[in-house]
Amino acid sequence: MERTVLHLDLDTFFVSVERLVNPSLEGKPVIVGGMGDRGVVSTCSYEARRFGVHSAMPMKMAKQLCSQAVFIRGDMELYSRYSRLVTDIIADSAPVYEKMSIDEHYLDLTGMDRFHDCQLWSHELRQKIIRETGLPISFGLSENKTVAKIATGEAKPNGEKRVPVPYINNFLDPLSIQKIPMVGAKTYALLSLMGVELIGTLRRIPPEAMGQVLGKHGLDIWKKANGHDNTPVCPYQERKSISKERTFEQDTIDVAAIKRYLARMVESLGFDLRSQRKLAGCVTVKIRYSNFDTHDMQQRIPYTAFDHVLRDTVNGIFDRLYNRRMMIRLVGVRLSELVNGMPQLALFDDNIELTQLYAAMDKIKRRFGENAIMRC
Repeated sequence: MERTVLHLDLDTFFVSVERLVNPSLEGKPVIVGGMGDRGVVSTCSYEARRFGVHSAMPMKMAKQLCSQAVFIRGDMELYSRYSRLVTDIIADSAPVYEKMSIDEHYLDLTGMDRFHDCQLWSHELRQKIIRETGLPISFGLSENKTVAKIATGEAKPNGEKRVPVPYINNFLDPLSIQKIPMVGAKTYALLSLMGVELIGTLRRIPPEAMGQVLGKHGLDIWKKANGHDNTPVCPYQERKSISKERTFEQDTIDVAAIKRYLARMVESLGFDLRSQRKLAGCVTVKIRYSNFDTHDMQQRIPYTAFDHVLRDTVNGIFDRLYNRRMMIRLVGVRLSELVNGMPQLALFDDNIELTQLYAAMDKIKRRFGENAIMRC
């Protein structure tokens, strides 16, 4: 059976949310990120992109390129709320969906064409999202994730594009190899030196040659350039949480000691999140008392992968949950509603040093083990 995959991507998501809150920003160059000279651009409007501004650019440079822009410190709590609203609309309509990041989703519509026209259904879902949230969103529809995602990029801003199977190569061939999701700056530079800048050129290279130059990564890129991608759309409920528990050798009522154990769990889970390039949107704390009564409490949070944010949340939940003053046998922490994303998404202040600190700590942990460096 021929697969049908839909990719939905919210256009300049953070900027679009800010424009909902403040309609006077419509049509103006808008840049969202840290406000200090050491901050970075998280996202920017199309009007700002015309001046050369792009995400991950130092804010100081963005101000030089587009001084007339409206600069806004990001609000992850606000963006998370709208992200969940979009996900709820998709969940009410889609048979199978995967939330890839805070602003994009994949839907598997395979077999739906027996009952509905997939393009019409996708159009109606997109219109429903726009109508109920006010946010612009684009989609690509094709046989697999790669082609659907590239089609979405070509449909932007706020558009739709379907690429039927017979036309996949004709669609991909004239596009830059930078459109392929796996091609980063270094890979692009290497292939450009080889005279390969278009997907059509890459497609015609023998796969053995790509394997010799880039190994397995090169073969994967070659397959995508040929429109091949068997990656499944994984249901959002599947493996979307990570957790840790600690059973004490002796039941305890020592709250300070319990919180130290919780902090260690959070550090380990936070490291796992960052290693997987994921963010968590919900925290659950679990308590089992000495009589085996078990209670838990959860709290939704702005998407993050930073230990200090998670630790404060866990401590707050524990203080509300632990109200019986009985001996505790076990405690646990679970992080759920996981989505792909860089930790920088959760940091919209001027403290870029904090981001660099986490990167340095994680590098040490990957080399010497998780216990090589811990908070006091």
